[in-house]
Amino acid sequence: MKIVFMNPNSSEAMTQSILSVAHAAAAPGVQVVGWTNKNGPPSIQGIEDGQAAITGLLAGLQSDEVANADAIVIACFDDVGLSEMQRAAPCPVIGIGQASYVMADLLGQPFSVVTSVAASVPVIEGNIACRGTGLNCVSVRASGLPVLTIEEGSEQTRQHLAKEILKANERDGARTIVLGCAGMATMHKDLKARTGMVLIEGVSAAVALCTSVEGLRLF
Repeated sequence: MKIVFMNPNSSEAMTQSILSVAHAAAAPGVQVVGWTNKNGPPSIQGIEDGQAAITGLLAGLQSDEVANADAIVIACFDDVGLSEMQRAAPCPVIGIGQASYVMADLLGQPFSVVTSVAASVPVIEGNIACRGTGLNCVSVRASGLPVLTIEEGSEQTRQHLAKEILKANERDGARTIVLGCAGMATMHKDLKARTGMVLIEGVSAAVALCTSVEGLRLF
């Protein structure tokens, strides 16, 4: 099986971080490949950045990296271009945000999304609403940290994110926290240790869903 993680932004470093998590989550025999949108914005922070990335994503379907993919993952929590890619691709396309909400829904507990900046909040809230996975969503919280700051993963950033996670639990009643930025994926174990909370990160969730779809032989 070949899963391609398509990064809508132009950060190759973020693509490699995402791939490190995806490789660890994938079963033996599953090939995980990355693709970076060289024509995309440096990071995706809100509607305008997302729109600017879609043309490049669609063009990427013709790239060597994406050829013969059994499943494609949009490696941005905003699920940039997900509907457009699903219509255009010859295989299943899953977003890491979408995968996270599915997993949160399966747990059946009140959940909160902790994301990057305020501009991402309405995008995430809209995605949750249109996919019908918002029954147990109690909040979408902006940490105030830019995507590329999160990606750097400094000690200060980790401390700040841990505080936001605990606020979601204490103030909003969330029992599960969805890590609402691809840059948080590599911090999953660290943030779990700092907070003691149930955390869902979308890269591993997407690998699990892609594998399940392949196992059902629907395509």
